[in-house]
Amino acid sequence: MPTLLIADDHPLFRAALRGAAADAVADLQVREADSLDSVLAALEAEPGIDLVLLDLHMPGNHGLAGLAAIRAQHPGVAVVVVSANDDPRVVRRALDHGAAGYLPKSTGLDELREAIRTVMGCEQWLPAVLRGAVSSARSSPRDAALAAGLASLSPQQFRVLVLVAEGLLNKQIADRLGIQERTVKAHLTAIFERLGVRNRTQAGVVLRELELTDPARLLED
Repeated sequence: MPTLLIADDHPLFRAALRGAAADAVADLQVREADSLDSVLAALEAEPGIDLVLLDLHMPGNHGLAGLAAIRAQHPGVAVVVVSANDDPRVVRRALDHGAAGYLPKSTGLDELREAIRTVMGCEQWLPAVLRGAVSSARSSPRDAALAAGLASLSPQQFRVLVLVAEGLLNKQIADRLGIQERTVKAHLTAIFERLGVRNRTQAGVVLRELELTDPARLLED
């Protein structure tokens, strides 16, 4: 049976997505997560998950970093980004970083069902209202290079990169991942080469380039 993971920190929105998904795909198993850590834990625990509906802004995820993490660590899982941000440039970036689709939170139930069916059928999906604008939005050369570099990292290398961005030292990273310090150094050498950076500081900046402003926060300010 196909399995869907709904990743959003708002219970009511998860419930709406769950209902739409149940109507869209027969015999669908649905799992839920409310943070990026719980998403990654669920994917580790249940490798058979087929699709993740990923909120761009929830605990542990502030932009495209969560998408990059899932694509690096679980490349066989399709990811549809869910966000209140419908800027075509943001949608273009999400697609460049491996999203199988993009779902604005203003999307109606009929389109929600269509999106889930389409991506479950191994096709890319965008809402009709955004398709023209997204097609016209150009990928930035920097973002294309960044997406390619991140996609070239192994799952363990991506974990090392995340911990480097958090400011951990090699010994701390080794302890956290249960590997030897010389293995961490080897991973860093590969990470620097593939991302085209020279040091830890520049490597950490790479992940921060994936951060995006949450439109909901702008409304609150």
